[in-house]
Amino acid sequence: MAKKLNITPLHDRVIVKPAPAEEKTAGGIIIPDTAKEKPQRGTVMAAGPGKKDEPMTVTSGSTVLYGKYSGTEITIEGVDYLIMRESDILAIV
Repeated sequence: MAKKLNITPLHDRVIVKPAPAEEKTAGGIIIPDTAKEKPQRGTVMAAGPGKKDEPMTVTSGSTVLYGKYSGTEITIEGVDYLIMRESDILAIV
């Protein structure tokens, strides 16, 4: 499930672990690394407290959909994450 991180995002920021990219198509064709698309789904690993007048709606462990080029890529303890504003999240799955 959600792993505890040693980092806490500020204000309305969240840390998301992207889902792995698709390896095969529905028809069974293997997708090469150069043709893989960036994932648009991930799991929230940590969430900040929210803005002064707006509490956070996502919590740690939520599966979310976000824009293709949203967030900033960071590496924590050898694992890649995205840090983004809550407003960059499109939906909770």
